[in-house]
Amino acid sequence: MPGVPLKTKVITEEIPVYPEAKEKIAYYQEIVTKLDSLYAKANDLLVNVDYKYRVPFMKNDYKELSKFISLILRHKPEVINISLDEHGWAKVSELIEGISKTQFIDMEILEKIVREDEKQRYSFNEDKTLIRANQGHSIQVDVELEKKCPPDVLWHGTGKKYVESIDKIGLIPKSRLYVHLSSDYETAQKVGQRHGVPVVYKVNAKEMQKNGYEFFQSANGVWLCKEVPINYLVKEG
Repeated sequence: MPGVPLKTKVITEEIPVYPEAKEKIAYYQEIVTKLDSLYAKANDLLVNVDYKYRVPFMKNDYKELSKFISLILRHKPEVINISLDEHGWAKVSELIEGISKTQFIDMEILEKIVREDEKQRYSFNEDKTLIRANQGHSIQVDVELEKKCPPDVLWHGTGKKYVESIDKIGLIPKSRLYVHLSSDYETAQKVGQRHGVPVVYKVNAKEMQKNGYEFFQSANGVWLCKEVPINYLVKEG
């Protein structure tokens, strides 16, 4: 706890010490003294940081924090008592304040999460006062997606456990607003691996667009559409 420095002493009084042991005792006493000094310095650095925040602060691992932000910005902003506007934007100040009630976060950490997220899930507005998820929402928001002409072929990665359903009804968004598609096989396979044994479907996007289906592309490059009927799907394995 803050303000309680660790003190460890080697007591040699009243203990017989043979000459050959004196050198070792002096060596270990020096190590203990250095450890005491290092602990005191660390204690000084953390003295103004609430104890419950120290673990994530020290680990510098924000994977779980990023998942929590995803939950807030895609599905349940009410868990920290904030709201999203019609385009999915949340106020950065409110997001940080809300999360700070349960775990440590500041603007520097939030920027790091947005910048380094491997799937580029989040975007700031120009002055970084607002933040939103780029796609993947289950709540009704309009993230201002622009219609785009897709490549001839797109890909969808899923798990083997979903194949029977897909082969019957095609791809539907379920709890999300759109079906998510990848621009290459490798990315789709990685997506599928998150659902167990991966299965990848090839999507005839060119034929779909010719028949009136609309495609969009999110800020992080994910292709989106409302559905993919089974006649436009080919299971690749």
